[in-house]
Amino acid sequence: MSVQDLWRAPARAGRRLFRIDLVLIPLALSVFLVGWELLVRWQGYASFILPGPGLVWTRFLTLGRDGTLALHTLTTLAEILAGLTLGMTVATVSGYFLAKSPLLERILSPYIVASQAVPIVALAPLLVIWFGFGGLSKVLVCALTVFFPALVTTIIGIRSVEPDLRALMRSLQAGRWQTFTMLEVPAALPVWFGGLKVGVTLAVIGAVVGEFVGADRGLGFLVNLARGILDTPMLFVALFTLVAIALALYSAVALLEHIVLRWQRAT
Repeated sequence: MSVQDLWRAPARAGRRLFRIDLVLIPLALSVFLVGWELLVRWQGYASFILPGPGLVWTRFLTLGRDGTLALHTLTTLAEILAGLTLGMTVATVSGYFLAKSPLLERILSPYIVASQAVPIVALAPLLVIWFGFGGLSKVLVCALTVFFPALVTTIIGIRSVEPDLRALMRSLQAGRWQTFTMLEVPAALPVWFGGLKVGVTLAVIGAVVGEFVGADRGLGFLVNLARGILDTPMLFVALFTLVAIALALYSAVALLEHIVLRWQRAT
């Protein structure tokens, strides 16, 4: 075997593993659906208790054709994206200044931690009362859900910069902006993307919690409606749509991380 073959062997093995993953994922889904269908038939569950996958698919097609699912999905997706953007922006800016000022962190950290002790389910009704039943209260619920994990990851990322590298930047007479863009941002990005991945899933939860409290549209509203009229197939459709949104957003963040941090892998 030549040296070139030795270098190419891990890449070929990685491609084989990737192809195996592509086979196993739909296979696992197929096993889940078959097991679900067999369970429903074996136990003879009524549709309002546990509908079969075929009935859920039929309800999905019905809601898709009349535009109901698209309306509620777009509403929830808009709330998620707006809340995620607001929460990540405020948390990133706040986390940077807290990371640069230990005194400020010691002063504010008890209040920040105390705010997290209040469950978002208990806080959401207050936001609905203060800001109404519109989209603003849902966006704020999402932002508050995302805020704390993003804040912590930002602080950890900024403080992960090695002191020797900071000393090197000072010896090169780098300004604050140069230190920020060339040292602190690259060092913090891997941890920050971890916080963004967590924030994406939490934003979905925040939007649904806000819609549970008070809304006239959205997937959370659809879940409440389905529960009230015992339309369990529609409830499953709403839940699977939420799962699809979370997976799609998480995959988008992972792809963005792969593109942005390409320099790190090359290094």
